Amino acid sequence: MSWLVYRLTNSVFLLGIVGFVGQIPTFLFSPFAGVIADRHNRRNILVVTQFLAMLQALILSFLILTKNIQVWHLVVLSALLGIINSFDIPIRQAFTVEMIENREDLGNAIALNSSMVNAARLVGPSIGGILIASVGEGACFLLNAISYLPVIASFLMMKVAQKKMKSQRRHIFLELKEGFSYAFNFSPIKLILMLLALISLMGVPYQVLMPVFARDIFHGGPRTLGFLIAMSGIGALTGAIYLAARKSVLGLGRIIAWAAGLFGAGIIVFSFSRVLWISMLLLLLCGFGMMVQMASSNTVLQTIVDEDKRGRIMSFYTMSFMGMSPFGSLLAGGLASKIGVTDTLLIGGLCCIIGAFMFARRLPSLREKVRPIYAKKGIMPEVAKGIQSAAGLANFLKD
Repeated sequence: MSWLVYRLTNSVFLLGIVGFVGQIPTFLFSPFAGVIADRHNRRNILVVTQFLAMLQALILSFLILTKNIQVWHLVVLSALLGIINSFDIPIRQAFTVEMIENREDLGNAIALNSSMVNAARLVGPSIGGILIASVGEGACFLLNAISYLPVIASFLMMKVAQKKMKSQRRHIFLELKEGFSYAFNFSPIKLILMLLALISLMGVPYQVLMPVFARDIFHGGPRTLGFLIAMSGIGALTGAIYLAARKSVLGLGRIIAWAAGLFGAGIIVFSFSRVLWISMLLLLLCGFGMMVQMASSNTVLQTIVDEDKRGRIMSFYTMSFMGMSPFGSLLAGGLASKIGVTDTLLIGGLCCIIGAFMFARRLPSLREKVRPIYAKKGIMPEVAKGIQSAAGLANFLKD
């Protein structure tokens, strides 16, 4: 979609606008999706959201293939998909736990799911970039629509235990307030969400500017764009393999900090590179750092959250992860049109490094606040099976 916008308009600012309207619904509606996730059957909701997303992709494909596509269509359809995703993503994250029958598999399952989700977000556009040059944008969106069918079928085939619903439900705003209070009065959750929001605001929007680098700096086309994003995707896959191979969540606090710093440093050096193969290697580091930081944050949050608040906490994770991105896209597009893409990425990378440093400094102070939570849960130290104990989580914070 970003390539299509840039091809139709040649406007860096409109790249930011389309990114903004596609992601701002996540910031606005995800908290309410979290309350719904804690109230209703999560699988049934996901079937509905996937069906609606399929319709959106079909409409977009039809408009492109019939040569009726206009920029305002992209703005409206981006907003529609954003609304769908604002419910789909946090509910999907909360649903992960329901698919796990044995609690001892929970830690590894969360890490694997987080890795796959974040890797797919990076690998998908890289494949799309290559396909644009081969079959065009319309065919890409048609393939995207078709891809929802096996996903919907998979949800319908799942046999999951029915989660217990609340016997008494309060007003949705009261439950939302309870979730906010729980998240931001517990330092480990608060700090993870704050760092994630900073990375999403200042770092992640580098992807919005990739068409500018592909065409104006490296003098290429959609194939060049595909190669650039593909390297970021390969970095993400490497991060996925790294996290999935870990036997424990021990040390994830330190990993979150250095991954955020690596991501920021990669963006800074990439912004000054004018050699394509060097830039591709730097994007590999960016993809790795971004993936590891966000997936590790997801894993820790899912491990320490109370079950009855899981949906709301994952909605706040979605707000931090994707909800801040529209503001970042708008900011990046506006800054790039004024000061250029190089200085825009430089500022973003510096902010990521500063955030990583501040997060690392606070890690030791979280130890005592985490220990009672895990002692109360009675989680035994089965490190080989990826289970996080109270002492283990305290050690990861200490590290």
